[in-house]
Amino acid sequence: MNKQFSKPSNGDMPIHIGERACAYLRVSTGRQAESDLSIPDQRSQVEGFCRTRKLDLVMEFVEPGASATDDQRPEFQRMIERACDGDRPFDVIIVHSYSRFMRDSFQLELYIRKLAKAGVRLTSITQELGDDPAQVMMRQVIALFDEYQSRENGKHVLRAMKENARQGFYNGARLPFGFKTEEVEKRGIRVKKRLVKDDVEAETVQLIFTLYLAGDGKSGPLGIKRLVSWLNEKGYRSRLGGRFSVNTIHGILTNPIYVGEWSFNRRNAKTQALKPDSDLIRIEVPSIVTREEFDAVQATMKMNAPANTPPRIVTGPVLLTGLTTCATCNGAMTLRTGTSKSGKVHRYYSCSTSNRQGKCGCKGRSIPVDKLDTLVTEHLIERLFQPERLTELLSSVCADRADKQASVDARATRLQTESTEAQEKLRRLYRLVEDGLAELDDILKERISTLKLAHAAAKAALDRIRSTMPQTVIDSETVEKFGRIMRESITTGDIPFRKAYIRSVVDRIEIGDDTIRIIGDKTKLEKAVTGRSGVSPGVRSFAPEWRSHGESNPSFRRERATSIYPPIMTYQLLPRRLVFRPKSTQGGRGRDEVLTPPYHTNPYHGLITTN
Repeated sequence: MNKQFSKPSNGDMPIHIGERACAYLRVSTGRQAESDLSIPDQRSQVEGFCRTRKLDLVMEFVEPGASATDDQRPEFQRMIERACDGDRPFDVIIVHSYSRFMRDSFQLELYIRKLAKAGVRLTSITQELGDDPAQVMMRQVIALFDEYQSRENGKHVLRAMKENARQGFYNGARLPFGFKTEEVEKRGIRVKKRLVKDDVEAETVQLIFTLYLAGDGKSGPLGIKRLVSWLNEKGYRSRLGGRFSVNTIHGILTNPIYVGEWSFNRRNAKTQALKPDSDLIRIEVPSIVTREEFDAVQATMKMNAPANTPPRIVTGPVLLTGLTTCATCNGAMTLRTGTSKSGKVHRYYSCSTSNRQGKCGCKGRSIPVDKLDTLVTEHLIERLFQPERLTELLSSVCADRADKQASVDARATRLQTESTEAQEKLRRLYRLVEDGLAELDDILKERISTLKLAHAAAKAALDRIRSTMPQTVIDSETVEKFGRIMRESITTGDIPFRKAYIRSVVDRIEIGDDTIRIIGDKTKLEKAVTGRSGVSPGVRSFAPEWRSHGESNPSFRRERATSIYPPIMTYQLLPRRLVFRPKSTQGGRGRDEVLTPPYHTNPYHGLITTN
């Protein structure tokens, strides 16, 4: 606040004679300001000092609840700015003590010099010092002690707050949306509080996670901006009654407190830099969403980040953007448009390498957008998402898993035996010591320690094996339901909604001269059917699962993709007949069976190759 004094009508108030003075009053916390004791006392002493020295108190700046460890204080900056103005409204700044002005020795000297250049002095009521070298040195020593005292107080306050957090109590600060405080006990005059769920707000948090992962049932998963619009249009409001914003929703979706992980002492209070994990104090709080939902949201957000995936691929109006690639150069097939003489706009998937570099980069190829979209969706519906085809693909995955499971079971049996033997040896050693038949000397201690480590290692390995081999039974009803949902979802609804479903099972679509290859991973398909990705059943995240084979040579990368991750479907572009070529399990080609489809009018209709 800025207070201007006028000339008084009696002798009790300051008289405008002599030098003009400005008062700077400060307390460190809002609680101190609310008590209304320190600032009135500072004001009273400054006024008395001015009366004694015949100074005119013309201005006053009050800083209620601001630390003096830095200069990030609004009233302080306004005072410095006025002091350095050309008109110089006052000649001296009066403070109760130098610690009220600054608790950083370097910055104190810096601002004293800055004020001196403007012809303004800094005076302390309780620490009056002159300008000779000895007294300047004393002022600097006092400033160092003020800074030391501030840092020491901060250290002890932080230590007490960390212990309070270890005991699970709330230390203050803004409450996360979805939680409220509850008084649990009282220690002296201190009331201890914990965080508990706010049932009304917790429902909104659950809805936010569901909308981001699954949508509202009428559209696909909502992006953050669309989610904000949806909530505001439906009348949902924040705790203070305001509308939700992008930053608010992003903070909710990325805050681990909603899975019961609340951390204290994460950042440096002054620099906001993240502290190492060893300094964090983890506090258990009630969870609002499941770990699977939270992890799925993080994976989706990471993949959808503009730095990783262009927004046009995630929410663009073209169905197969980000999936189609040129079989010659492995470059992306992007949207190109052209206008005919009649004014009609034609849209094509066109090789981006050829568009950028010309025929020397790639000979290039184009295919109409509507034609490719229809071709891919029809064949996915007719060939992949039929219960018989899904069952065939999943059976091969289950067979491979059964082979791997046999070796894993053998390894688990050995680990279980090792763990049991180590535990039994420990029991025998403990019994010998208890019965007095052996002394607990250094050799025996070392043996016990070795057995404990062996037991712990075997148990940890066994737990890891059990946790990484989830067993999910896929029955015919689940397969039928998944196929029905996918057949409906890739043909109806908004483009982003349909795109999310297609990307859940398709890794890429290679466009060749006479072949279209739809490539996907059978394991990924199985996860989509079983819903093990943490997304709601029938709704898949479009974060692709990156593979370990990331060769830089495009030709070798395509060869490896064909050999290790065989295509779900391959379409042969034959204008007159459809050839069905079943491949043997060794990769050889069986005999050709010539089929005559009754609807064969599209020259892009083609063959399906299965493994």
